[in-house]
Amino acid sequence: MTGSGAVGGAFAPRAPTALAGAPFAPLLDGDRLDVWLIRRPKLDVAQAALDLSELDDAERRRAASFIRPSDGITYAAAHIGLRRLLGGYLGVPPEEVPFVREPCPGCGDPHGRPAVAYPSPPLHFSLAHSQGMAAVGVAATPLGIDVERLPHEETVEVCTPALHPDERAELAAVDPAGLRLLFGQLWTRKEAYLKGIGTGLSRLPAQDYLGAEPAGRPPGWTILDLPAGPRHQAAVAVHREDPVAPVLRWLPFEALCAGGTVDVSRRAPARPVAA
Repeated sequence: MTGSGAVGGAFAPRAPTALAGAPFAPLLDGDRLDVWLIRRPKLDVAQAALDLSELDDAERRRAASFIRPSDGITYAAAHIGLRRLLGGYLGVPPEEVPFVREPCPGCGDPHGRPAVAYPSPPLHFSLAHSQGMAAVGVAATPLGIDVERLPHEETVEVCTPALHPDERAELAAVDPAGLRLLFGQLWTRKEAYLKGIGTGLSRLPAQDYLGAEPAGRPPGWTILDLPAGPRHQAAVAVHREDPVAPVLRWLPFEALCAGGTVDVSRRAPARPVAA
């Protein structure tokens, strides 16, 4: 994906095409932002217990294609969780979640970000996974989410020159002991925002400021840092300016196994986000 039309310095999101007569009744309202974290289960347990039956053929092939089995397990757990969560919000079986692709912001062809076909009210989602952790964001407005393992020093060194000048200045001012942490926070915000507007990293990272000062960030968007345990960092970007408080929950391993269920209502207990 390359480029997009801009409105007031921010990209105008495009809605996916709805399925005619789709019987969906999403549980979300305009003020709701749900974030679910999925921790990769242990390899031996996951290989025996993960329920792959609801994945499509392409997802199963992708899960089996990773060189490291642990990465394949992370991918499978993320996509099982995504399907079961969206099925819960939409009121359909997980294997029947109607995935579509949004138009590319650059060319308009249908190879933009993944979405679900819906009538009204809308439902938007974003999925990210990285080295043992996955995150799913669900809202009634466009959003992007990212989760990353705490970066290595080499990653910070290589990627910092590509950032916005003001972001580079913030990194240069921090104590070296906190550099990896600050860079990771900044980078997850940036990827979340770029996923939210639908471009991903085809839009140069230097074009948008996602640093520590909220007033300097892209207008029309709220960007929030998320706790994700001691080894990962996460952020979510939501296409709205008024305050929004995410409900953050862990998706238990049992929900990814045969017979597992997911309660997406706000009555479901939130699990502490800890180590």
